[in-house]
This record gives sequence, C-alpha cells and structure tokens, in this order.
Amino acid sequence: MTEAPAPAALRGDCANCFGLCCVALPFAVSADFAVTKPAGKPCANLQQDFRCGIHTRLRDQGFSGCTVYDCFGAGQKVSQVTFGSKDWRQAPDTAPQMFGVFPVVRQLHELLFYVTEALALEPARPLHPELRLLRDETEALTLLGPDALAALDVGAQRQKVNALLLKASSLVRGNPGKKKNRRGADLMGARLRKADLRGADLRGAYLIAADLSGADLRTADLIGADLRDTNLAGADLTGAFFLTQPQLNAARGDSVTKLPKALVRPAHWG
Repeated sequence: MTEAPAPAALRGDCANCFGLCCVALPFAVSADFAVTKPAGKPCANLQQDFRCGIHTRLRDQGFSGCTVYDCFGAGQKVSQVTFGSKDWRQAPDTAPQMFGVFPVVRQLHELLFYVTEALALEPARPLHPELRLLRDETEALTLLGPDALAALDVGAQRQKVNALLLKASSLVRGNPGKKKNRRGADLMGARLRKADLRGADLRGAYLIAADLSGADLRTADLIGADLRDTNLAGADLTGAFFLTQPQLNAARGDSVTKLPKALVRPAHWG
C-alpha cells in the first residue's frame, strides 16, 4: 500500500521547488498578468534562489493571476522526488522534460487533494474504502519516473476519480431538489444575494462577478466553480466542500464571510 500524502504535501511549498510554475507555464497579458510569457521561459520576477522577487506585491504589480494559482504540492514533488533535487539551471538538459512533467503531476496532485477531502466527509463514509484505494493508486502514479509520467493518460485517471467524487457529492448534499442543480451553469454576473444554495451542485459553474453576498452555501459542491471576482461578502460557506484556497483567493469577501475550517481568509479581503 502506498503511504497516504500528508495534507502539507498537497499544498505548494515554494522553498522546495525550482520555481516550476514561474517557468513551465505560459501566461498572456491580461487583467491577471502584466506581461506575456511563453511556456518554458523564466518569469522576469524569478530570482536565482527560485523565489518570486515581488511575491508580497503581486496584485499591485499586475500579477493577480499568480495569487490564485496553487500547484497542490506538485512543484516540490517534481523538484525533489521526480528529478532528485537536480534543478534545471544546474542540469539544463533536464529542463524540457521537467517542465513537461510538472503539469502532469499537478493534475495528479489536484486529484489527490479532492480524494483526500472526500475521505474527511462523514456522509461519504460508505465510499471510504474505494476512495482509499484510489488515493493510493493516484499517489503511486505521482512517484513514476519522468518518462512514465510524460506518457501517462491523466484523463483516464481523472475519469475514475471523478466518478467516485460524484457519488461522494451526492451523499454529502443529500436531496436538495432539481432547482439546486447548477452544475456547469453560466451564472456570470448573476444576482444571487442571500440565495439559499444549501446542498447545491455548483460543480464547474461560471460564477464570475456573481453577487453571492449573504448567500447560504452550506454543503454546496464547489469543485471547479469559477469564483473570479465573485462577491462572497457575508456568505456562509460552512461545510461547503471541494472548495480550494485558489478559488477563495480569486473571489471577494469580507470579515464576516464564514469559511470551511481548512481554508483561510485571503489577505486582500481586508
């Protein structure tokens, strides 16, 4: 049996990463990024020690996109395990493969994050044995060598995990009624102030700039929901699940927004 990853292993640890998200990933000038950078080129703000030179000023400098990204611990896994602590500057021949493998491991770690959370959901207890097996299987995939990771069909693993997460979601949400099935819905700019969304299925919903101030989102499934600029002021997200810190970081809230215990109030909320 593969040892289960500790919660800290599923959070980005920049001190043990070779700045992979700052090099491997591309971004285009937009409201989220001040400049355009192609994949494989180091960001101009990346320092020699692989740390960001403007980390505390990212939003002010036009890089808010960086503040809502999390590798789920894939950066340190690829840096320290997959490539045995040999960085791409010391061994430039490893760079193309390292940058190609990083997004693969990131997807696997994201799946591990959701499966790990599902294992903490009491109503999903009947599925826990299956979830543990899938967690161990996914963790084992993250430990493959670079060549095997590069050839891995992550989509197939995602389908397996998603099928079980859907079952877990159903058990947690209960039977809230068809009106609360907003899966994949286009709710951009929607006025949902003080809406009763308890137990709602908001998987993959587009909630960009939506007004959810004062809304009741207890036990709502928020996996993959786009919360960019979503107004969560005064909203109750107690018990909302499959919600990530990057999703919260992309939203707007206030001092009375109620959050799940595992998440922290973003600094820019004030």
